[in-house]
Amino acid sequence: MTTLCARIAGVGFWASGLPSWEAARAYAHDGRLPEGAPRRPSPELLAPNERRRAPESVAVALEVALAACRASGHDPATLASIFASGHGDFAITGYMCETLASDPRAISPIRFHNSVHNAAAGYWTIGAGCTATTTAISAGPATFAQGLLEALAQLATGTPAVLLVAYDVESSGLLGTLTPSAGLLGGALVLTAAADGTGALLRASPCAAGTAQPAPGPLAQRLHGNAMAPMLPLFDALAAGAGRVMLDAGAAQALEVEVEAMHV
Repeated sequence: MTTLCARIAGVGFWASGLPSWEAARAYAHDGRLPEGAPRRPSPELLAPNERRRAPESVAVALEVALAACRASGHDPATLASIFASGHGDFAITGYMCETLASDPRAISPIRFHNSVHNAAAGYWTIGAGCTATTTAISAGPATFAQGLLEALAQLATGTPAVLLVAYDVESSGLLGTLTPSAGLLGGALVLTAAADGTGALLRASPCAAGTAQPAPGPLAQRLHGNAMAPMLPLFDALAAGAGRVMLDAGAAQALEVEVEAMHV
């Protein structure tokens, strides 16, 4: 069995009612929710006009990406990145499908611009001035696990540090019946080689699905309705400082992940 290892140099998090990693850790420890949490993120990387116009998927992705970079001390412009989401922006994708089926000439150019799956990655590379490699991944419920595997593979083949960003937003209409999703959820990790730094050590091993999953933690229980909820067991383990979780990797496969010695 192959085991891939990394250090977690920085964490970013944003969810409806929990607008930072600090808020998420506090909730995981004692159930406290911050007062007056904003309805949506306001990512600093974007100019004010762009910030207002950006779809929620882009806003939450950029918010957590920048937070993870700042926590890690890495320059965002230098990091290879992986952006993982089920369908990009559910609202825009749903609008595109329904409009193309009913009145194709009515497609909004702005919405078309934001409908591509790598829209958030594009905004990130422009806003951060990043020319490093970026990847967009979609794999249904296995999206987060596959994004993590891609990040670990890049580290194993010589990339010094990788930014992994996972996010999904509310779904509705016909697309919502295919992939239900509630609220906003985003998480980001800056991962470095296991020999570098003092962050949490992460070990991941692919295995067959079916191994018992530990009981869901506070974040997984609260935010289970979002399509990116499969990432939450790992963030619960990070909030606790250590743990072992099983992530759905698709095709009857799982990713067994162990986290130890988180320094926060």
